Amino acid sequence: MPPILYVIRHGQTDWNAERRLQGQKDIDLNAIGRAQARQNGLELAEILAFENQPFDFVASPMRRTRETMEIAREAMGLPPKNYHTDERLVEVSFGAWEGFTIKELKATEAERLAERNAGKWDFIPPGEDAESYEILSWRVGSWLASVDKPTVCVTHGGVIRSLFRLVGDVSKEYASEAEIPQDRILKVDPQMKIIGWI
Repeated sequence: MPPILYVIRHGQTDWNAERRLQGQKDIDLNAIGRAQARQNGLELAEILAFENQPFDFVASPMRRTRETMEIAREAMGLPPKNYHTDERLVEVSFGAWEGFTIKELKATEAERLAERNAGKWDFIPPGEDAESYEILSWRVGSWLASVDKPTVCVTHGGVIRSLFRLVGDVSKEYASEAEIPQDRILKVDPQMKIIGWI
């Protein structure tokens, strides 16, 4: 089983603030997001000081996750760019729905939204590259199986939902609806099947 992980969701973007489905659109952090990243870095520095072991650092390759990682590492007193990226950590694709709010989609996609509400975890939005959370969890599971050292990971809300399913063994309903904050750090211990915010 993979060793301990500390996972951070990227800081807020304007699209997050507007509640837009962001998915794989490459949106930058806003000022709040940069402050969240800095604070998470300061907290993580304190946490890792007690771990007394080296940690690997990995991020999704998207701009918002890389900026979060670099701000957090700088706040920790580490070289900002000394980390690597992994494509498997990219956010779930919302396909043709990316850039829209749920409120906006209600005007044109009411029937499909009702489908989504009936089974959000397995729902695939319209669009050739769209994914369900279940499909996302396959690549997240592949990444998780490859982790072989204590790791700090900066990623996305959907990826964290997958970790709740893969490690915490929570229901599809809980994983798809749980609040995923941008100003907290998630501790994941796959060996103990423990996952929770600190």
